[in-house]
Amino acid sequence: MLSEVLLVSAPGKVILHGEHAVVHGKVALAVALNLRTFLRLQPHSSGKVDLSLPNIGIKRSWDVARLQLLDTSFLAPEALSPTCVCLFACETEQGDVTAPTPEQVEKLKEVAGLPDDCAVTKRLAVLTFLYLYLSIFRKQRTLPSLDVVVWSELPPGAGLGSSAAYSVCLAAALLTVCEEIPNPLKDGEHINRWTKEDLELINKWAFQGERVIHGNPSGVDNAVSTWGGALRYQQGKIASLKRPPALQILLTNTRVPRSTKALVAGVRNRLLKFPEIVAPLLTSIDAISLECERVLGEMGEAPALEQYHVLEELIDMNQHHLNALGVGHASLDQLCQVTRAHGLHSKLTGAGGGGCGITLLKPDLGRGGTRPEESRSEHFCSSMQ
Repeated sequence: MLSEVLLVSAPGKVILHGEHAVVHGKVALAVALNLRTFLRLQPHSSGKVDLSLPNIGIKRSWDVARLQLLDTSFLAPEALSPTCVCLFACETEQGDVTAPTPEQVEKLKEVAGLPDDCAVTKRLAVLTFLYLYLSIFRKQRTLPSLDVVVWSELPPGAGLGSSAAYSVCLAAALLTVCEEIPNPLKDGEHINRWTKEDLELINKWAFQGERVIHGNPSGVDNAVSTWGGALRYQQGKIASLKRPPALQILLTNTRVPRSTKALVAGVRNRLLKFPEIVAPLLTSIDAISLECERVLGEMGEAPALEQYHVLEELIDMNQHHLNALGVGHASLDQLCQVTRAHGLHSKLTGAGGGGCGITLLKPDLGRGGTRPEESRSEHFCSSMQ
């Protein structure tokens, strides 16, 4: 059992193309951001498991002895034990995996002991921790006493993968504690990574955390947060993009809150209601993702201005498609209008309905690029590599 302090971090993400379509089996292109979530885990002998999330004002403590007496059979089928390499989530299309049932969530709420008026973000963060803690340690003889602190550079609910980075950090740390994966720093290293097999197990458990939070996630967020870099994602299959160029983007946080779960459900309902209209939209978004992948592969280390123009056209077309799916928002429309007036092109990233938008910066703008003037928005530059 781990005896020393463990520090883990995982990056956020930006989806270039494929939002919502990826839930229905289409291709998504996503890249890791240089904004991260951090976790500090300290084993101790106090008989308590403590969780602190300073970004959202959470500080909870549970008695390990009481948790030990719980019947945790409701948490996960046998296939989800941490010793099983092929989890239930990887046996079907991840976008179609059934989320934890309402009964399971209600039992977790009882364990959490949260007040009825607890904010949704806080409640889901605590439930995800308990779900992963109790599930991963189900087969352990005794539950460990731990002090877990998680903080982040990622704004929650903005479409930058904050919940996935949170789930990845939790999964990695808890799997290390129960020795399902090794501690990569055990030989005195200050920084290191896990092996491919270890990362696959982390990714699968992180996906279970995402299911608690979002119900029916695609799996792309936790994949990017686990593996990093620039990825092509489709139906649980992950491939690194070949020779992606170093692009600069402007991230704009509209600070409009929204629910990923509700937006995903809304697109699914629209697909069921208008299948002959919505299905071609999803197919077209898939084609946009594939074209973007092709262009990025050709750009390499010496991108041409004409290739930037193609990327801008793809951004515009995808944004129109996402509006047609019903996941746009007036704040995102305003972002597109303001940046267009400066010769730039923007689209939503993530679930939409507010959250964040991305603007592709041309090479001559660099880090000092145009910053749209909108009082309620937050802007920061990030690299995509």
